[in-house]
Amino acid sequence: MTSSSIPPAPSGPFEGPEKLLEIWFAPSAADCPDAASSKDGKFGLRRVPRPVWEDMLDIVKCKILSAVEGTETDAYLLSESSLFISPHRLILKTCGTTLNLLGVPRILEIARDHADLPSVYRLFYSRKAFMFPERQMGPHREWKAEIEFLDNLFPNGSAYTVGKVNGDHWLLYLTSPGEKCSPNADTAPGSPTVPSTSIPSVPESSGSAEASAPEEPSGDADDTIASDYTIEILMTHLSPEGRAPFFNRVPPEEAEATAGADGMAISSEIGIANLFPPHLTTLDAYCFSPCGYSCNALLKWRPDAGQDPARPGEGYYTIHVTPEEGWSYASFECNVPLPTSPTDRPTLVPDLKTLIRRVVDIFRPGRLTLTLFISSKDNDAAEEEEGVSAVEAAQRAFKSALTLSPRRSDRSEGACERGAFAGLYKRTDKINYEFGGYDLAFASFELRSS
Repeated sequence: MTSSSIPPAPSGPFEGPEKLLEIWFAPSAADCPDAASSKDGKFGLRRVPRPVWEDMLDIVKCKILSAVEGTETDAYLLSESSLFISPHRLILKTCGTTLNLLGVPRILEIARDHADLPSVYRLFYSRKAFMFPERQMGPHREWKAEIEFLDNLFPNGSAYTVGKVNGDHWLLYLTSPGEKCSPNADTAPGSPTVPSTSIPSVPESSGSAEASAPEEPSGDADDTIASDYTIEILMTHLSPEGRAPFFNRVPPEEAEATAGADGMAISSEIGIANLFPPHLTTLDAYCFSPCGYSCNALLKWRPDAGQDPARPGEGYYTIHVTPEEGWSYASFECNVPLPTSPTDRPTLVPDLKTLIRRVVDIFRPGRLTLTLFISSKDNDAAEEEEGVSAVEAAQRAFKSALTLSPRRSDRSEGACERGAFAGLYKRTDKINYEFGGYDLAFASFELRSS
């Protein structure tokens, strides 16, 4: 499809930027009460029946379209974004006017009643500034209301605005990492209507999320990679070439029947399927009618993934696209720890700079925001790479990926076939943030005028 053949958008704008909720009920999968008794990997939250999750999603106002089961994670593709379930952790990402936070009380009940996880270990909620805040409902009408809603559940939470209040910015709410949260605790947030029992005590030296550093699938392990790692690339003002593939030409009466197959075809054609080595990737994609696209991918970045609950080896990436002109938006999110040094071996996980270039080459945005949220043992002893902190190394990767001309080898296969994107960006914002146990790299870029 050429840019000149893009059909008109449906009436009314759609809110692409997602609300991202992540709840940890234990420091790791190994700390779930039934971890030792599981024989098939289905323990903790993963043994909750699908209809129970569907009941919760009814509250949020979205539904399950398809699902993929991995060795450590179940990935649900939703009518409005994604749901990822690990034994000890839930990630719910929803766009549009969904009521993400209204699902939290039900999620806490499900964890207690179906997984014997009666208290919250840590919680994160984040989102980019909305394009159309006036269209939101419930607590999502404004950031202050979202904070109040979460404060009523988690009295020890903290809220942050990162970036320009009158420009691109990112909003974050989190509870104190590393603190056990039970309803009777005076200093830690607790789950409402949860019995007084709490998750088993885990010594910091062996049970914290930082205790087992992830490795590469090969023997070239980078032992400095943190164990909790999330990169987001949030893109707006997509180019006509970047938007065109996501308009569905299939007649509406046939679109639903072929949505999955069409989504997989587009993923291959434009390079999404090749962002990571295909032999590590299980991809699930969906084309919406008349336009839009979503995909989830499970990535087995350790060959022994699923064999030891204390040693995670499977992650995900997820992409969601709203291609309409005037409010075009695409998001990429991934929790696979990425190496800091590039590799010429196509069988390995790409480094951060290479991955950014591959993603941006597909969507060709006019503006984008990048965030890297990474765990650290403490902020005084953050990860070091040749004397550079992990977040500063990320900032350098952001800048190098977007302000310098890419090599051909940095581009994804599908994108190369469409013609390389030669756009170079200028950085408009750079912020590093230190939280208790977490570091954040935030940066915004916009396309330079030709």
